[in-house]
Amino acid sequence: REDLWVREGKILNPEKLFFDEKGSADIQLDCKDSIIAPGFIDVQINGGFGVDFSLATDDFKSGIDLVSQKILSHGVTSFCPTLVTSPPSVYHQVLPQISIRNGGAHGAGILGAHLEGPFISKEKKGAHPEHCLRTFEAGAFQDLLATYGSLDCVRIVTLAPEMKRSSEVIQELTKRGICVSLGHSVANLSQAEEAVQHGATFITHLFNAMLPFHHRDPGIVGLLTSDKIPAGRRVFYGMISDGIHTNPAALRIAHRAHPKGLVLVTDAIAGMGLAPGRHTLGQQVVEIDGLNTYIAGTKTLSGSVATMDTCVRHFQEATGCSVETALEAASLHPAQLLGIEHKKGTLNYDSDADFLMLNDGLYVQATYIAGEEVWRQDALGM
Repeated sequence: REDLWVREGKILNPEKLFFDEKGSADIQLDCKDSIIAPGFIDVQINGGFGVDFSLATDDFKSGIDLVSQKILSHGVTSFCPTLVTSPPSVYHQVLPQISIRNGGAHGAGILGAHLEGPFISKEKKGAHPEHCLRTFEAGAFQDLLATYGSLDCVRIVTLAPEMKRSSEVIQELTKRGICVSLGHSVANLSQAEEAVQHGATFITHLFNAMLPFHHRDPGIVGLLTSDKIPAGRRVFYGMISDGIHTNPAALRIAHRAHPKGLVLVTDAIAGMGLAPGRHTLGQQVVEIDGLNTYIAGTKTLSGSVATMDTCVRHFQEATGCSVETALEAASLHPAQLLGIEHKKGTLNYDSDADFLMLNDGLYVQATYIAGEEVWRQDALGM
C-alpha cells in the first residue's frame, strides 16, 4: 500500500527528501494495485532464443545481448550466463567475451559467468559430454586455470567435491571471491560437508545429477539439514521449479527442510522461447517436446525451457508458500548467495532500483532497472 521512492537509480528513503530537502516527487506513477517486487536474478541460464552460451561464435556478444534483452519480459534484471562442460578452447574463446555490466534498457545486468563443469562426475554427467570431462588430480588449481584460461569474469564454478584435490581447488576459488557450487556429483554427505567447510556455498539444481537421497547416507541433499555447516554460514541450493525436473513433492520437502536456502534457477537452454524441435546445448543436440528437453534420441533431461516468472509461479503453487517467499527465492536468495544483497534482491533504501510490477497471479507487468522502465506488457497482452 505504500509508495516506492526512486532517485538516481537507487531506492530512496523519503524521510530525508521531505524533512531535509523539503522536496517532493517529480514524477508520480499509479501502479494500479500491482505488486512491486525486487527484480529476479537467474544464476544458472545456459542461453535462450536460439543463443547457446557454450558455443564459441563470432557474434557471441550479440547473442548475449539478445538474451539479456529478451529475459527482461520474464522479470530477470540480472543473471549469470552459464557454460556447460566444454573443451578448453571454448572457455578460452568465450570467457574473454563476457563482461560484467549493469543492466538497463539494453538488457539485464551480467553478474559474471557460471562455469558448470568440466570437473564433474562421469556417473552424474547428465547432459554434459563425457569426452570433455576433466580432473584436477595432477595440478589442482593450476589444472583448472589452464582449462578455463581466465577467471576474471567468473562468479560461480560447479564441481564434484569427491574429485581428488577438490579441497585445494575450492579454497583457491573461494579466496578469489568465486562461489563454489556442488553438483553433477556422486559425493556422500561427509564429502559434501568437507567441501562446505572449505568454502562451498551452493548446490547446483538439487536432486538433479546427484545421488538420490538415502536415509543412511543422504549425500549432497543432506546438506540441507546438516549440523556440520560452519557457524554463521548458509548453504544455498538451486532448484529448477518447472514441474518436470523435480516432482512438486520433492520441491516441498526441500523448501520445508531449508526455506532460506532455496534459489530458483531456470537452467534454460537455447531453445527457451523457441518452437519445439532440435536445438543445441554446448556440444550436444537436444530435442524440445513441450516443456521437456532431452538429449536427442534419449530420455536424459538437458536443461529447461522454463522462464523465471513461470518457475516463481510454479514454486508458489506447488508449495503453497506466501507470495513474498516465492519472490524472495528468485531475488533475495540469489543476491545473498552472490554476496550482493546490499545492492540487489530487496527493496531496501539505497539498494539498486531494479524492480518489477506483477499482477496478483504473479505475471510480470513491467520491469525496471535502476529506476527506468525497460519492459512493459502492452495493452494487447503481447
